[in-house]
Amino acid sequence: MTVGFTLNGQTQSLSCQPDRTLAQVLRDDMGLTATKEACSIGRCGACLVLIDGKATNACLTMAFQLEGTAVVTTEGLDNDALAAVVRKALAEENAFQCGYCAPGFVMALVALLKENPAPGEENIRAGLEGNICRCTGYHSIIRGALAAARMVQETLK
Repeated sequence: MTVGFTLNGQTQSLSCQPDRTLAQVLRDDMGLTATKEACSIGRCGACLVLIDGKATNACLTMAFQLEGTAVVTTEGLDNDALAAVVRKALAEENAFQCGYCAPGFVMALVALLKENPAPGEENIRAGLEGNICRCTGYHSIIRGALAAARMVQETLK
């Protein structure tokens, strides 16, 4: 099958089997390796992308579902001001050790802050509940997320 969609602002036409996952398509066919495939059952958040602005597990999204959508990967956030704030805040708080989960956390926080630029800790925890970090623990990640929210609020003033 051939599927047409937008990937990181660029129109794509991709021929692939309809039962391939978006994570497989991104990593294997498009060479975009920031999207990690870890659990493959939608429980860890390492494969999060934005589809039509919503955080979505790429491991659960099938190629046939992509027709007409707009997909943004972590690589597509490189020129996004909000993503830059999120990345800076997480780095300043030393939020991650190995970094494997970092792209998914960044995607989740960008989606959250686009929807709610002034989230409290409870909102942040809820927005990140689908993401798992196996090595850092969550205190530094939550601190980084709160710092990102403060930075976003300051820029809106």
